[in-house]
Amino acid sequence: MNRVREFRRAHTDYSQLTLAQAVGVARQTINLIENDKYNPTLDLCIKLAHALGTDLNTLFWKEED
Repeated sequence: MNRVREFRRAHTDYSQLTLAQAVGVARQTINLIENDKYNPTLDLCIKLAHALGTDLNTLFWKEED
């Protein structure tokens, strides 16, 4: 599970396409990541976190309750 969709939607100017362009991937890649159907590389994770103004732990780590 990741929080890419949540953070992307918090940035009102980020559609899947604009986020994809910001990190250099196809829009479909963002869709797959948001739906947990694709595990991005570490490099892409870092780019996503930077583009969304957060860190890797916040974006990709979910502590179990």
